[in-house]
Amino acid sequence: MSMFPTLDISATGMHAQTVRLNTVASNMANVDSISSNAEDTYRGKQPVFETILNDETGEPKGGVRVKDIIENEAPLKMEYNPNHPMANDEGYIYRPNVNVVEEMANMMSAQRSYETNIEVLNTSKQLIMRTIQLGK
Repeated sequence: MSMFPTLDISATGMHAQTVRLNTVASNMANVDSISSNAEDTYRGKQPVFETILNDETGEPKGGVRVKDIIENEAPLKMEYNPNHPMANDEGYIYRPNVNVVEEMANMMSAQRSYETNIEVLNTSKQLIMRTIQLGK
């Protein structure tokens, strides 16, 4: 970490929220994809975050990082549509397990978290500048 840990913490938060926004965008882009079998069907994804720990003590050091991106375990949506060109032998097509309303809520939450981290960065920068001016 640098001399200004608050800036590092905000930067890690902004990176995490960027990954979250990109994951939401991927889910939204694939919401209407269709497959003829469950194995090939897109499954919604979600990032998992973890606190950055001090290597020596194991205590929280500040900040967050992306631990993993996992697939949504919710069942896929099967739709009976025998006239669809992608329908399987039984007449079913498979749609992703992406819930548009949940994705929009995740997007708004990630956006607000990102904006909050920007505010923390700006406030920290102002405080640092004022501290430097005190020394003049």
